[in-house]
Amino acid sequence: MGEFDLIRRYFTRPTPHAVLGVGDDCALLQPRPGMQLAISSDMLVEGRHFLSTVDPAALGHKALAVNLSDLAACGAQPLAFTLALALPSADAAWLEPFSQGLLALADAHSCELVGGDTTRGPLNICITVFGEVPPGQALLRSGARVGDDLYVSGTLGDARMALEVFRGTLSLPEAAFSQARQRLERPTPRVALGLALRGVASAAADISDGLLGDLGHILQASGVGAVVDADVATNLIATRADISCASGIFGLEKQREYALAGGDDYELVFTAPASARQAVQAAAAQAQTPVTRIGLIEARAAQGPAIRLVDADGQRLDLDLPGFDHFG
Repeated sequence: MGEFDLIRRYFTRPTPHAVLGVGDDCALLQPRPGMQLAISSDMLVEGRHFLSTVDPAALGHKALAVNLSDLAACGAQPLAFTLALALPSADAAWLEPFSQGLLALADAHSCELVGGDTTRGPLNICITVFGEVPPGQALLRSGARVGDDLYVSGTLGDARMALEVFRGTLSLPEAAFSQARQRLERPTPRVALGLALRGVASAAADISDGLLGDLGHILQASGVGAVVDADVATNLIATRADISCASGIFGLEKQREYALAGGDDYELVFTAPASARQAVQAAAAQAQTPVTRIGLIEARAAQGPAIRLVDADGQRLDLDLPGFDHFG
């Protein structure tokens, strides 16, 4: 199977919303009048971001999901995406489920594949996604203000637990592992929540490298600090009721680590004025996505960390939990 046969067979589809899609030197997009384009790229590299044994359909889903998560954090409506794909070989048994997983999620969000590139090489997937947002309504990292509430959507930590099972450092009951694995391999991009939070949230980011790490980006861009209730965040581990059965040492310290710095959650961390609490809950209900208030934005101290961690009693916790850094 040649390169262009591969593209035609697995990745060429009608693009009713794009002016021009796959098959020319460039795709042509036309946002609706008065809209701005929101653009983001993410790369997934075998051995770095996923295991060689991962289900190709799940990998196709995740490759697009992590990009849609960036649009969600911006409050942008998905439009289209491009796919750059390096493959060791043109393996139909791999390409068929990969493209199905990828395009099923694309269809669910009306996000059209409009172009890209393929080449031979170590497995590497790079997607660039395009969305649209009204001018002045994009959710940015720089809008958090002192006194704002701090929220997180969905659940935390389960993807990290699944990764530790694969690494052989943790054992989970079958039902708990299945749920955690779903969170790792098929994350849900919170696009509907991002759209519902336009005009409500003051700042937002998606949680790809761990809650504390991605919250840190908001705090740096906004010039503020935050206090985070570590126990409230830890209670957001979806499988926490089952992990008492986990073998090995898996106490509260590890649970806090996975919830606060685990990564691969692809939830939204966002801030909103205290006066918007009812509006936040209305947005969550509209998006059918639970949100939890986990802390407060405060003035940034001249010295010390930007994030203060406290327990359920308000006592300060001294935890060193940096977010994931590819070159750290």
